Amino acid sequence: MSLPALLLLVFVTLQRLAELAWNRSNEAGLREAGAVEAGAAHYPVMVVLHGAWLVALWVYGLDRRLVWPWVALYLLLQVGRAWVLATLGRRWTTRVFVVPGETLVRRGPYRFVNHPNYVVVALEIFALPLAFGLWALALVFGIANLALLTWRIRVESQALSAAVRT
Repeated sequence: MSLPALLLLVFVTLQRLAELAWNRSNEAGLREAGAVEAGAAHYPVMVVLHGAWLVALWVYGLDRRLVWPWVALYLLLQVGRAWVLATLGRRWTTRVFVVPGETLVRRGPYRFVNHPNYVVVALEIFALPLAFGLWALALVFGIANLALLTWRIRVESQALSAAVRT
């Protein structure tokens, strides 16, 4: 077992668990504010994909030596993730929720990209397996995630254009 690999896997696992807890709190607040969920059909697919990605990293990455430039990229992406989460605050969830009449977020990374969270996710789903030297996992999960993000972005864009003021 590689200690650096173990520490990186523990980090990403704890990060995801913390985000799920924060997601539950945010979902409750959004529902109280009148938010409606859009495109719930894609969510179980996303849970399975992301869960399988994390399990595959544990199964195949635990005894691997890390490729440090990819680790550095992954850690840099976490700065982008933190920026997105800080910008969205209580509006951030793992599901697509919209509060009718709300305005679109146009600050932080949203000044530059419509879906910065998805840019970060797409890159990290690809980069983290590469940090373990797992090229096949990077390709399989990276491509599957891009297909899923195409679906999700369509759902989210439609929901936002129907319910939110610009």
